[in-house]
Amino acid sequence: MSQVNVLDPSASPLDYYGYELRRYREAAGLTQKQLGAIISYTGSLVGQIETARKLPTAEFSERVDAALGTGGMLSRLLGLVLRSQLPPWFQQVAELEARATEISTFQTHMVHGLLQTEAYARAVLGAMDRSDLDDRTAVRLARQRILDKEEPSVFWGILGEGALYQQIGGPETMRGQLARMLSFEQNPRVNIQVLPYDAGAHAGLQGSFTLYRFASDPAIVYTEGYGTGHPTANPGDFRDCSLRYDHLQAAALSIKDSAELIRRTMEERYGEQRGVA
Repeated sequence: MSQVNVLDPSASPLDYYGYELRRYREAAGLTQKQLGAIISYTGSLVGQIETARKLPTAEFSERVDAALGTGGMLSRLLGLVLRSQLPPWFQQVAELEARATEISTFQTHMVHGLLQTEAYARAVLGAMDRSDLDDRTAVRLARQRILDKEEPSVFWGILGEGALYQQIGGPETMRGQLARMLSFEQNPRVNIQVLPYDAGAHAGLQGSFTLYRFASDPAIVYTEGYGTGHPTANPGDFRDCSLRYDHLQAAALSIKDSAELIRRTMEERYGEQRGVA
């Protein structure tokens, strides 16, 4: 018996996705090759996704949903599939991001994952390990879908000025990343501030952290180490980090001045010129 026939839909969200994809395809009387031709993908890729050997993408899911009349089932399932591919220690954090009504984060030297471009994310994730880089990048970017929800979380992000100058991925990647941050200028739900070098000693010297607030659940503070994450709902820890965040906001540039510094850095350091297409 082939692996195709023994795929267990309860084994993982990816297996369930593959099982449902095959069920819908067979109900439509199509071969993998025929479905691939309809949605402009190879039959081989369809087969790899059906057997849980390849991650689906948002575009693939949308095309299959339209072609097979699934009512958007595969697109709705995709978020769960991609979240399940995160490192086990980070999966809980992704769930916190998805449920939070407000996210407040301080990052010392790098742009937060919810704001990263594809090129920037690839450079970060590939710094020490380039295996499965396409899939790992897609999984990281999938987290950003929470910013596009009908009622998205309110996001407050403070980043150290050094994050603007650390050339992750090179000048072109940095241009795109800074432009991505500037794209939120008129979005009141995504607020970005820069903590300048001249702030001197500040409340975040112990490192990056993120605060999650919820409609009814206890608030959580999250810190991270090498390959580990530490979420805690301890009220004392949250109060301490919340106070630190208040002081960081007070020391940071205003949202308007932060955008101006980001824009100036993009133009002067990474070669972007106003008025040039």
